[in-house]
Amino acid sequence: MNTTIQISNETKKLISTFGNKEDTYEVIIKRLYDMAVKEQLREFLMSSKNAIPIDEAIKRAKKEWHM
Repeated sequence: MNTTIQISNETKKLISTFGNKEDTYEVIIKRLYDMAVKEQLREFLMSSKNAIPIDEAIKRAKKEWHM
């Protein structure tokens, strides 16, 4: 089932810059979605939030495993 979404002409022009002449807006939007998912994953994997230095991790592991 198809649906219609309303976007401004400006947004339509911006979206079209991501496509080739033969691409439909659906193809372009799916491509943009795939790029966004990959970017979110990259940001998650590369985040230093809650990260600890390797020396600290080794120290904790040795303490936990009584080494």
